[in-house]
Amino acid sequence: MFKFSNHALEQIETRSLSVQVIEEILLSEEKLIIKVGNIDIYQKIIVEVDKPYLYRVFVNNSKEPFLVVTAYKTSKIEKYETSKD
Repeated sequence: MFKFSNHALEQIETRSLSVQVIEEILLSEEKLIIKVGNIDIYQKIIVEVDKPYLYRVFVNNSKEPFLVVTAYKTSKIEKYETSKD
């Protein structure tokens, strides 16, 4: 289960994101998770109006329940592509 920090909720609103979409990304089996210390970065490409966006959701995995710290979307997908090697 996940909880949203106040900062995350503010950023989601400021960036015109949907909490429902963020929750779907967190629960999706088709996501990439990058681990950096206590932070898991959930990434998923979502097509909106025929344009792909990379959603990135930062989660503190040392909290119980896991705490969503922030989230954003970008069209610069290649900047964040991670090799699966």
